[in-house]
Amino acid sequence: MIKSILLFLSFIIVSFSSVAQMEKSTHFPDGTKIPNWFSDSSKININDLGRQFIITEHGAIMDSTVVQTAVLQKIIDIAEQQGGGVIVFPKGTFLSGALFFKPKTHLFISKGAVLKGSDKIADYPIMPSRMEGQSLDYFPALVNAYGVNGFTISGQGTIDGNGLNYWKAFWQRRKENPNCTNLEVSRPRLVFIWKSNDVQVQDVTLQNSGFWTSHYYQCNNVKILNVRITAPHEPIKAPSTDAIDLDVCNNVLIKGCYLAVNDDAIALKGGKGPYADKEPGNGGNSNIIIEDCEFGFCHAALTCGSEAIHNKNIVMRDCHITNAMRVLWLKMRPDTPQKYEFISVENIDGQAHSLIYVKPWKQFFDLKGRKDVPLSYCDHISLKNIKLKCEVFFDVSPGEYDKLSNFRFDKLDITAKNASYDKTVVKNFTMTNVKVNGKIFQ
Repeated sequence: MIKSILLFLSFIIVSFSSVAQMEKSTHFPDGTKIPNWFSDSSKININDLGRQFIITEHGAIMDSTVVQTAVLQKIIDIAEQQGGGVIVFPKGTFLSGALFFKPKTHLFISKGAVLKGSDKIADYPIMPSRMEGQSLDYFPALVNAYGVNGFTISGQGTIDGNGLNYWKAFWQRRKENPNCTNLEVSRPRLVFIWKSNDVQVQDVTLQNSGFWTSHYYQCNNVKILNVRITAPHEPIKAPSTDAIDLDVCNNVLIKGCYLAVNDDAIALKGGKGPYADKEPGNGGNSNIIIEDCEFGFCHAALTCGSEAIHNKNIVMRDCHITNAMRVLWLKMRPDTPQKYEFISVENIDGQAHSLIYVKPWKQFFDLKGRKDVPLSYCDHISLKNIKLKCEVFFDVSPGEYDKLSNFRFDKLDITAKNASYDKTVVKNFTMTNVKVNGKIFQ
């Protein structure tokens, strides 16, 4: 009888402990309360978006070989003129260059429908844009929304960047000049949303982008729900096809997504250069929650940089890592003042090459005549409740001008070929219940 009671009590304690371990925090890492907005992952219903403009009823044809940019743009423009509505792509493949959505218009890609990007860069006219932490004239994306508050992309269809020829051109250029920059080869993104608030992207597949897959710049209140984003890393690598780039964005929920690309899965950007924190158009990212996602092959699941100046209150939780090179990558640019603070990675399992990677990022280093070197900071970085198989446990070697402080590792169960670590590179480094290859680390 006593034995049965003890077993029952043991079960209750273990169950309670498991629930407590997986319970979602109600506060951001800096202690501020997470708004209820982040708990609402309800889906947009097409019937709530106004009049439905089915493209084949307004001039578009069922021919996957014909570039239909002009007719598709005309449908968007008519929808705006008539008070707004949703542009519906029915089943079939439709080829287009850059499309620009207008206020009160939305995009719906039906199941079996494919919006496919032209592989001719002439179909993407150069205009004011934003790339790699710079405001500059550049090619737009296939799907663009500039100043479209409430913009949505939904449906169970596919937006395909048709990127193969762009990738080939990039690698040919790299072969000719190994030091060529990303911007030297003309390539479009797949989705670019700029100065738009209350945005929701859900259920669609985004694939084969020529450049970054989805880029959100100066946006607030963005939800990306159950989206599948892919680009190949073999047999041909799809270069710089970041899945989600957040660039000067606040209040973002990324939930239930599958991300597998030949670059960073989620990258936080905001500017680069020795005076990046003073230049107009640059800024930080804050209040970002990434949860219930799966990461296939990628250079990192979560990356700060390489063009970033301030990221704060970033949470990645309840995610599975299948084949990432890194779980958390803090790119430290020695030519840019940076501050990455209050970042939490928790309730993670799977496998990756390294758990955490913090080193100087020196590609295209340029102080632009500045005599002193700007300092960069990583502060209040937390890794908690992680069970991971990896090659390298602690790949951290900061540069001379990088200041690391207040790292906390709690409840880690790591299997690693390289289990070494150096606590001295971080000021105030706390380890609690950290097990690596069966050995408790402190």
